[in-house]
Amino acid sequence: MADLIRPARRGLMLILSSPSGAGKSTLTRTLSQKETNLDLSVSVTTRPKRASEIDGVHYHFIDRPAFDTLREHDDLLESAEVHGNGYGTPRKPVEAALKAGRDVLFDIDYQGTQQILEKAREDVVAIFILPPSMAELRSRLVRRAEDAPEVIAKRLANARDEIARWSVYDYVIVNDDLGAAYESVRAILTAERQKRARAIGMAAFVDKLLGEQIA
Repeated sequence: MADLIRPARRGLMLILSSPSGAGKSTLTRTLSQKETNLDLSVSVTTRPKRASEIDGVHYHFIDRPAFDTLREHDDLLESAEVHGNGYGTPRKPVEAALKAGRDVLFDIDYQGTQQILEKAREDVVAIFILPPSMAELRSRLVRRAEDAPEVIAKRLANARDEIARWSVYDYVIVNDDLGAAYESVRAILTAERQKRARAIGMAAFVDKLLGEQIA
């Protein structure tokens, strides 16, 4: 049997957001390792590169004038100022990936999500990850053993504000089991990849089907 020639499709932007400790980073890492045709978005930043970081892998490290130019020309899908440093998602590499039929994965907060939704709503699939309870969220932050008690308290306070934004998202997943949460994200990605609106080559494919003669 001849190899199936699949209709061309436009890629999508898959956004995962959650309060700290709810599982977003773990799910993002697992998706980027296991899923094919899925590129992890790499942000630009003006902060200095740390010794353990690789330019182009962890971030694209640029100077402030270059960052300001990108923002002034609307070449950032989203941007933010954090502790005096600029962070943002360059528009051109994302758009190139989408046109090539590749999907792009984002690990960003609700503020970045809102900006991208305003600029490219039809290309976005946004998922919010919830903890099963605030007590469990606190336990996860404590078990990570990365933060002092006062930092954990601040993260929990911020989590309430982030959780209140859940209705901005297309899908909401309660992460009470990491494996089940991953399968839910994967199922959403699989379904969204089949949406008619993204199948830019489907009309030509169907015309070809209808034009085939069956002996």
